[in-house]
Amino acid sequence: MPALGAAAWLGGIAAQRSVLGAYAGLVGLGLLVWLLAPRLPPGRLRLLLAAGVVASAAVTGTTLRHDAVRGSPLHDLAAERATADLVGTVVSDPRTIPGRAGPQAVVRLRVREVTARGHRLRTGGSVVVIGSSRWATAALGDRVVAEGRLAASDDLGTAALLIGARDPVRIRGPDPWWRASGAVRASIRRAVAHRPPDQAGLVPALVDGDDAGLPDAVERDFRTTGLTHLTAVSGTNLTLVVGSLLLLARAVGVRRRWLAVVGLAGIVGFVLLARTEPSVLRAAVMGTVGLFAFGPDGRRRGLRALGVAVTGLVLVQPDLAVAAGFALSVLATGGIVLLGPPLAGAMARWLPRALADAIAVPTAAQLACTPVIAGLSGEVSLVAIVANLLAGPAVGPATVLGLAAGLLGLVWPWAGRLVGTAAGWSVGWIIAVAEHAAALPGAAVGWGSGALAVGVLAVLCLVLGLVLPRLVRHRAAGAALVVLLLLVVLGVPGRLWSASGPWPPPGWVLVACDVGQGDALALAVGPRSAVVVDAGPDPRAVDRCLDRLGVEQVPLLVLTHFHADHVDGIDGVLDGRAVGGIETSALADPPLGAQLVRRAAQAAGVPMSTAPYGLTRRVGEATVQVLHPDLPGPVDGPGDGSSANDASVVLLVEVAGLRLLLTGDLEPPGQDEVAALVGDLDVDVLKVPHHGSAHQDLDWLASLRPEVALVSVGADNGYGHPAPAVVRGLEDAGATVLQTDRDGDIAVVADDTGGVRTHSRR
Repeated sequence: MPALGAAAWLGGIAAQRSVLGAYAGLVGLGLLVWLLAPRLPPGRLRLLLAAGVVASAAVTGTTLRHDAVRGSPLHDLAAERATADLVGTVVSDPRTIPGRAGPQAVVRLRVREVTARGHRLRTGGSVVVIGSSRWATAALGDRVVAEGRLAASDDLGTAALLIGARDPVRIRGPDPWWRASGAVRASIRRAVAHRPPDQAGLVPALVDGDDAGLPDAVERDFRTTGLTHLTAVSGTNLTLVVGSLLLLARAVGVRRRWLAVVGLAGIVGFVLLARTEPSVLRAAVMGTVGLFAFGPDGRRRGLRALGVAVTGLVLVQPDLAVAAGFALSVLATGGIVLLGPPLAGAMARWLPRALADAIAVPTAAQLACTPVIAGLSGEVSLVAIVANLLAGPAVGPATVLGLAAGLLGLVWPWAGRLVGTAAGWSVGWIIAVAEHAAALPGAAVGWGSGALAVGVLAVLCLVLGLVLPRLVRHRAAGAALVVLLLLVVLGVPGRLWSASGPWPPPGWVLVACDVGQGDALALAVGPRSAVVVDAGPDPRAVDRCLDRLGVEQVPLLVLTHFHADHVDGIDGVLDGRAVGGIETSALADPPLGAQLVRRAAQAAGVPMSTAPYGLTRRVGEATVQVLHPDLPGPVDGPGDGSSANDASVVLLVEVAGLRLLLTGDLEPPGQDEVAALVGDLDVDVLKVPHHGSAHQDLDWLASLRPEVALVSVGADNGYGHPAPAVVRGLEDAGATVLQTDRDGDIAVVADDTGGVRTHSRR
């Protein structure tokens, strides 16, 4: 079964890449089997034939599914950008995203009927709706009418996008099981609503994958420390929930086949609670594999179950074959089944069995997943195993208590709140582990995401997996490994590995802080003093960045415009630092952002004014000139934030012999105004406007001839930032392009010859 699972997986990957190539590979495999058939034992011949059949099924299933999407009337209407009315069922929970005209909601519909171009058709297919914030009230299972303009989708499994969708018209509510699961999810959120925001966001994410309230800072810490799997629905969640249910059933006398019924009911209930999306189904199947692996002969049974799971999932949902989450789930499960038992057995010779198991499981899973994680992020976490070991004991109690709080809260809200408090305490430990581990020097080191780098890492992990059980069999060797692990956690290898050396690097001039999808820049103007330009979307992220830089005084805080990703972190700059003044764009739009800044400035007692157009002044060791916007005074915008980007404050800075252009989110009309003002400007460092979006005057940016171009951008953002064409254009102009999502905090240093050096810190 593992061989057949691998065949299905490879067939699915090949079909996603090239259908013709996949079928050519199958023909080649068939010819090879035909040539070798006389020499092969019957068992191996049957295995090869079965693998070929399964791979063919995966390729054909993928092809048919994609052909069905391309053949849908929705696909043709999307190519014509037709306006349409859709009747469909909501099949995902709405998510709110920032938009130029205010918050928007994204939700997926399974379409039943479409009316467009004067025709009404019954059809199927999946459509992603992007509409007004009223769509955030749509419940999973609602049947609705949606009106908007169809657009093409890059996702092969999605027939179309519906953009600019008007408010939904509800035809029918969800079925009883969806109403029940929605009530439990809401009850879980209410049970922990009184806890701090990070705890209130993490408990629902642990229990049912509801991560809408999870702060960005927690997500970044989890990504750095290898704890990301806790914030998404995984097989671990199902194993904990169903395992607890089975223990409870045994305690009340349930035995034998009735336990299987209870377990099956628990799996179905978990899927309904966490939603029937592909990631949830994948997690449920992998959790079931974990349950199969329990008991005698667990390795053999677990591998067989894993093979069946991979084969079934790829045949039923072909797009999973190229999904990173699927690869991580399969590898983590396989690592636990294969490496976990021998590693636990070796350590159990000198450790208590429970402690040996607790160490072996996360170690095995992390080793198996490390190459894929490096391929996705370009880095290797040096603290992942230890962080998982420390956080692991709290995961089970937090998950079970969170679910219990939601169930109790349906009947006795006070009891749900009480149990929710205990769940919050449990996740508080997990958050503390992630926060402290992420702050360690060298918590993660750059590795590279190319085929060679990932291949070398895979070989190293495989060798380590084979050798590790033998190394930890003896107490002395185990103690030596513990010492080595402590050195890793304390950052000694990270300091030796990292080319950036100590942080911040001596003589730093500018640092682009990694604050996610937003901007926060620190400009050194004296000892422990910096001008801060923008504050990012999250106070904790910008506060940590400034703490790492040792910034205690901020003579000037410049907020280029009032979008949330530039101002929502303002408290992180103001708290605990002496701030001389705040200067902002003259355009007070969007109003909510402007109000937030005014309230924060008043609460901190910091004067606030408009950035003075054309003024050149000395701030500490830097000369700062305001190049934009040329507005007579504070003005109100349209109220939807649509004109805020082009009213960004643009600064030209000279410091330590370098010239820096800091552009906020300026767009082509504003860029034309600045270009007309400065003429043939040559800069050393360019802060690329608007996170590197495609909406740029690329000719002008290239004409600036920057040595370094900094892109402040969030990992996995939904906007396509930075646009590949912008990155290529700047590189073709001779710039070194660095991104905060890949490189972390980026420091610019002036070298002795007047050139620019850069250092980064993950």
